[in-house]
Amino acid sequence: MQRVCFQLQVRPDRIEEYKRRHAAVWPDMLRALAEHGWHNYSLFLRDDGLLVGYFETPSLKAAVDGMAGTEVNARWQEQMSELFSDLGDTTPDQGFLQLDEIFHLEDQIAGGTREEK
Repeated sequence: MQRVCFQLQVRPDRIEEYKRRHAAVWPDMLRALAEHGWHNYSLFLRDDGLLVGYFETPSLKAAVDGMAGTEVNARWQEQMSELFSDLGDTTPDQGFLQLDEIFHLEDQIAGGTREEK
């Protein structure tokens, strides 16, 4: 399972709207995410609009491509795009900045540390 962490910037004047929309995500959007491999998906939002997302998936490419092929995602991205800064001509699901994972506790426990080897 691939662990994916990403960030986006919600416009500060649209934070409350962003929260409101995520308090009631459309059921067909939720189903589509689950069907296309977006597991253990969480979003975290700082007061200034910094959004950090995390999910686990067998394949990031398959998860993103799968959602890109759904009608519900096209509608969701169109409505959500107005809430973000710095997207240019892309949508939030295509324009996020993926963060590099540099530490994972379970991986290190399973593999040991350099000093132990």
